Amino acid sequence: MRCTGRHIGLAVAGVSALAASACGPQRVPLDDAMERCRERARLAESPRGRVGMGVGSDGPITTFDVTIGSDFLAGRDPEQVYIQCVINLTGQRPTEPLGS
Repeated sequence: MRCTGRHIGLAVAGVSALAASACGPQRVPLDDAMERCRERARLAESPRGRVGMGVGSDGPITTFDVTIGSDFLAGRDPEQVYIQCVINLTGQRPTEPLGS
């Protein structure tokens, strides 16, 4: 079969449609979404951090790690962050409140 401009156009259109469907919203199971969104809401409440100290072969070792969420910096309500996050991931409202 000879490949004409028409065939190439159809092939490109088919690939584009496939790529667009692969980039569509990926739904997450509700329980998984609520768990993930609880962590995001916790970061909206306050920054998280950890400090580590130890001794290695080269002497003392210290580590320090801080995570600050953009929702915290923007002053967003953690409950609203949780609800909107679940809706974005599942298309549904959470069935459990943030505090549970």
